[in-house]
Amino acid sequence: MRMPFTVAIIGRPNVGKSTLFNRLVGRKLAIVHDLPGVTRDRREGFGSLMGLDFQVVDTAGFEDEGGDSIEARMRRQTDMAVSEADVALLLIDARAGVTPLDRHFADHLRRLPTPVILVANKCEGKAGAPGLYEAYGLGMGEPVPVSAEHGEGMYELFEALMPHAKKAGAWEDEEEEDPFAPLDATEPDEIEGPDPNRPLNMVIVGRPNVGKSTLGNQLLGQERLLTGPEAGLTRDSIAVEWRHRGRAVKLVDTAGLRKKAQISDAIEKLSVSNTIESIRRAEVVILVMDAAAILDKQDLTIARLVADEGRALVIAVNKWDVVDDPQTALKRLRDRLETSLPQVKGLATVTLSALTGRGIERLMDAVLETWDIWNRRIPTAQLNRWLEEAIERHPPPALPGGRRYKIRYMTQAKARPPTFVLFATRPDQLPESYSRYLVNGLRETFGLQGVPIRLFVRGGKNPYVDKD
Repeated sequence: MRMPFTVAIIGRPNVGKSTLFNRLVGRKLAIVHDLPGVTRDRREGFGSLMGLDFQVVDTAGFEDEGGDSIEARMRRQTDMAVSEADVALLLIDARAGVTPLDRHFADHLRRLPTPVILVANKCEGKAGAPGLYEAYGLGMGEPVPVSAEHGEGMYELFEALMPHAKKAGAWEDEEEEDPFAPLDATEPDEIEGPDPNRPLNMVIVGRPNVGKSTLGNQLLGQERLLTGPEAGLTRDSIAVEWRHRGRAVKLVDTAGLRKKAQISDAIEKLSVSNTIESIRRAEVVILVMDAAAILDKQDLTIARLVADEGRALVIAVNKWDVVDDPQTALKRLRDRLETSLPQVKGLATVTLSALTGRGIERLMDAVLETWDIWNRRIPTAQLNRWLEEAIERHPPPALPGGRRYKIRYMTQAKARPPTFVLFATRPDQLPESYSRYLVNGLRETFGLQGVPIRLFVRGGKNPYVDKD
């Protein structure tokens, strides 16, 4: 029997924590850069070593700071990660040797109840040997030499984790297989089947400093994400799984998206790329806007990106409690959405205050309702009855020479987003205006408000009609 347990990766800035995190989860989830202090929030993922599965947490670099500075808030997030973990990996840079900051935090960790494994990173070649031997002086047992970048030392790390995994109940020595035991005739697909508990992937996006992380903390009910008045605090896309009314949800907080012309910093470019990738993987995207600057040009750019990717979109207008004339502001927002985002007419729009929690329940109601619409499927017979009526009300325009344009059949190819295929003669000659007419009719008739609808026109006969 194997069950995940939690491993936190800690250490001073720029010792390779995010590189080790990416190595353990098997994907480049965390931003890696030579500049110290790139990671600010806790990032979680599922790691695996030699068949041992566990939850791994990447943390901000340990800083010896107090008060309410960014570094102090990062430190508190790291302390929370250590307290919640079954075991912590204290990373040092073997090439740089043991620093006073390493010694300071080794002393700090010795006083905590969470067990610690000392890991000497960057031990490839001979350059890390002096630092590896120096690490014994920290008094934290034998250091595990690894190279997170090159994947060296992973078996030794697995052996160091095993006692803690067994203590946490995440690993039991398996009994020797009985060669005379009867075979299970059940097919693998029948054993596993689809997972009904797969979490809804919900991503929070928006311009910098509009309250995305504050909203995330309000939804989670805890100070899980780093917040503050400084713009650009979040750099990585941070995923946290939680439950809303019993429903599993994976919430992803992302870095703010500024205008492309304003981005020159290399780390911000990586953050933007990370955010765009999160949108592509999302099911529902919450676009957070500041009530003081509703739907400016950058908000529209983000909304169009979400629609182009085919994701479900919900608008959250934050800081609504400080708006002087709510009715006028809301009307202005809806008018602008109607004219600027016609491809997702009827967008769910929720006004709220992330700081006080006002409107949060309405936001989640809108998210779940939009997700249902995004997954909606329409029976083929019902779809084609509607199509006949739509053509009768407004026939397609005549082709050159006076010939009638023939539409034969429509089917829904897939959901997520709702995607339809129209079979017609000369598909390349159907006017764009008539395609919009059909899309608007689908939206109004079948309740597909607020989600992107894709319509493809194909040539050929009705594939469901017998040839004879």
